[in-house]
Amino acid sequence: MNPGVAVLVFLSAGAIASFSFLAVTTWSDSRRRERIAFYGNETIRKISEMPGASPASVQEFVREQQRNAERRHREGLRLSGLITAAAGVGIMIFLRALPAGRVYMVGIIPLLIGVALVFYAYILAPRPDRT
Repeated sequence: MNPGVAVLVFLSAGAIASFSFLAVTTWSDSRRRERIAFYGNETIRKISEMPGASPASVQEFVREQQRNAERRHREGLRLSGLITAAAGVGIMIFLRALPAGRVYMVGIIPLLIGVALVFYAYILAPRPDRT
């Protein structure tokens, strides 16, 4: 087989596999979100149907869910900032070994992005207890 044709077949199969994977991933994620919304609505309905339940108890449940979602978002920002900063430090260490001068300074870009994400997550991100 011609090497050019082999590369073309490989790339075609790779593209088909990648897009098939993306389609299945998107479908399963939408199903997961749909289930989460359904169970959340069912929980709210059951809380409101409980004897002695008031609208305040439903509102408190919804607020608690929002606080948890905001907390998870802030934790994600912190983690992504730390990972990005660590990647910047790693890039600086490995590029320092190159004899091309100060090329290792390129690692400052992801390092500063990571520091900015961590700074935002700890200092500037809105928190439900501050509002």
